[in-house]
Amino acid sequence: MTSEYDFAFSPASFDEHGSFKLLELPPEVLGLIESAATATNPSTLTIKGRSNEDAVLCTHDTTYTMRSVLLSNSVLVVTASEGDLQLEKDKGPEEEREAVILRDQINEVIELAKCVPKLHQLTGLLRGKEYDGEEEDETEDEQDTPSASPVTYQAVRNSVQASDAELDRGLRDRRILQLNGELRPTSPSYLLRLLELILNQLVAHSLKPDAAPLDTLTTALADADDVPRAVSGQVLSWFGTIADGKWTMDASALVREIGLGILREHRHDPVTEKALLERWREAATDAFAELCELRLLAGNCITTSSLDTSAERLRYFPSSALPVDPAARFGELFLTRAKWKGDDIAPFLADIAVDSKERDKLLLKYARAMTTPEGIWYTARAQYAS
Repeated sequence: MTSEYDFAFSPASFDEHGSFKLLELPPEVLGLIESAATATNPSTLTIKGRSNEDAVLCTHDTTYTMRSVLLSNSVLVVTASEGDLQLEKDKGPEEEREAVILRDQINEVIELAKCVPKLHQLTGLLRGKEYDGEEEDETEDEQDTPSASPVTYQAVRNSVQASDAELDRGLRDRRILQLNGELRPTSPSYLLRLLELILNQLVAHSLKPDAAPLDTLTTALADADDVPRAVSGQVLSWFGTIADGKWTMDASALVREIGLGILREHRHDPVTEKALLERWREAATDAFAELCELRLLAGNCITTSSLDTSAERLRYFPSSALPVDPAARFGELFLTRAKWKGDDIAPFLADIAVDSKERDKLLLKYARAMTTPEGIWYTARAQYAS
């Protein structure tokens, strides 16, 4: 038998109108909420976004867009009767129907979808804060200027639309130091020099890269090269793991960063593959020279050719410097090169797509695919003026 209810409007219905939202949870977010009741350290959900930004919802390690979708049928928000409304007074003694109070009417649901964290916001927040190894003596007036105001981790955590895990990974990938409570991006030239010093100290002290005593290595860098321990310790953690007082190097990551440091010098002055590899292998030392391969630089360089020579040259072209808006990024890519091979363009889309499935959707929307004996090539769907 169908249950019957008596309805009444809440006295505060005008004030409560629009105060209720319906959120559709993906299975993984629902699981977090269900496990929170018994978890020792329950996960938290945080909504981030300024007045001029679309809001996002963040778990510990994932960021979701929040998109409003209209419902075909309205949903009523009701609560049990409080027992003191006119509805209760009007009921006869023989009536046993339950009374409910109508609080609001919902015509839309908020959908959550995984998205790329807005880590590009770090660039603007930390502009002018680079650390290059030099301790500058700031005057009192300089410290009082807005540009000299320190940017803390908590300030970035509150403003950047990214989960905590994604933010920490973003700070690591962008080589941003935490010094005296302040975030400082590492100068690319200083980082290149420091990585070369690390390799030199490994050789000088006969340290094994898979089990180098952390204290010995940081002390050597401080005494011989004036590298503060607070700096060397963080840099070593970026390019390996630290456990039980020993550092295990991630050789590929360190060698890749050295290659990027050398490649950065050729933003406007392309270099031949041979010249790049020669200098790269020299900087990586004989122990790691065999790891120097161009595939490690994918998404950071393109090949160019000149009229006076048939030899191809490499030019620094980082995906991190491209627009984050997909349409604008594809426009920039196709202005740079009219035709892209599938394997070449994919690395330049990695930071604007959650996964390969979303990347393929972007390619389908903004590019035309052509299958040739050499593989799949992509050209622009729209015409871009060069």
